[in-house]
Amino acid sequence: MPHESAQAMARHVTQVSEETEDERIFRSKSGFPDFESKMPALPHRFQYSLKDNLSSYLGTRNPFYEDANPTTDYVWLLDNTAYQNRIGRWKAEFVAAYFSKNSGKDLSESVATIIDMTDCKRDDETRATIAKRLQPFADSILPAHAVHIDLQGVDVRLGPSGRDGISSDELAIPGHDHKDATTTTTQAIKADATPMNTYFAKPKGWAIISDIDDTIKKTLTASPVGILKTTFAEEPEPIPGMPELYAHIKNKLDNPPFWYLSASPYNLYPFLRQFRDQYYPPGSLILREASWMNLAGFLANLTQGTQAYKVSRMDKVYEWFPKRRFVCIGDSTQKDPEAYAEMYRKHPKWIKAIYIRKVMGVAEMDEQGKNSEERFEMAFEGVPRAVWRVFVDPGELVGVVDGLVEAEK
Repeated sequence: MPHESAQAMARHVTQVSEETEDERIFRSKSGFPDFESKMPALPHRFQYSLKDNLSSYLGTRNPFYEDANPTTDYVWLLDNTAYQNRIGRWKAEFVAAYFSKNSGKDLSESVATIIDMTDCKRDDETRATIAKRLQPFADSILPAHAVHIDLQGVDVRLGPSGRDGISSDELAIPGHDHKDATTTTTQAIKADATPMNTYFAKPKGWAIISDIDDTIKKTLTASPVGILKTTFAEEPEPIPGMPELYAHIKNKLDNPPFWYLSASPYNLYPFLRQFRDQYYPPGSLILREASWMNLAGFLANLTQGTQAYKVSRMDKVYEWFPKRRFVCIGDSTQKDPEAYAEMYRKHPKWIKAIYIRKVMGVAEMDEQGKNSEERFEMAFEGVPRAVWRVFVDPGELVGVVDGLVEAEK
């Protein structure tokens, strides 16, 4: 569809405009542009009705929407974190993503392309794994659709979805007696949808913002081949020592809310949610919205304009929890130091600590540049040295986290 190609192009232009000079140099040296030119197309991504197409321009005011059909459609209800407004009323952002079931058709060609590009195993198990993880990238998105949920015993409509097949609703949650650090689960009504967990967090206390790729999960973001292999073909691996560190943080900081902030596209939500549930404390996954005609957009998502993207999402978390004390955890492969430092300079009382994992041993990574003291000093200009720390072994941070608690007494 020409209009959707234009929309996808507009997103690409935005990402390119937010791309920093060092991101451009990194992508060029690592061969991303050439690699992306060979990525398979997603021809079925935007196959939906003319009515849905035209009415989706109306956004949430669209009177011509349809409810998600449990036979033909599927919906992801994304986990969220509830906050209290000034009068103590609980609210949260409810996000849903809508797809047409198995509309991606035959994925064998795309699977074969990824196998060829990554030189991974060619057995049936690998092919099945790649196909399963590719399906959400290939299935057609559904604009102008809505879903009903049972929110604390109340039938509430989410949506309708916009042109990217995503709906976002800021809703009040019934009841005033929700306790800090508790969780409720919400189910869809008459729809094929994932359940949604809502994590309740009071206005004050500790909180964690964590990157995912190469911070808590091996992704090899410095390499296009590495990204594809770890995302589509291999079982996800936690970074050694990080699950133990996060368990310690959860215990020592009195069960704080976690936000897992990644430049990965939302198409990976079930994959990353399962990984989080297996190795790390529960928390909201904040992923990048994406709408492109080929898989090259997936690699661009992870490597272009990541600083601006992450700062914009942290701004929203700040609006909800301006009085929480935040610990930000990331790595040296991309723009985490710069993004967290920018956020600290905007809200110095909000961020109490920044921890950056120094990634080493990745062949395609410019370790000398990415891990240099000069890079970190420049990134954290204006940020007190006591606030930020670069680490190699997660065990280094156990005592440091303990010190945070003592310092706040």
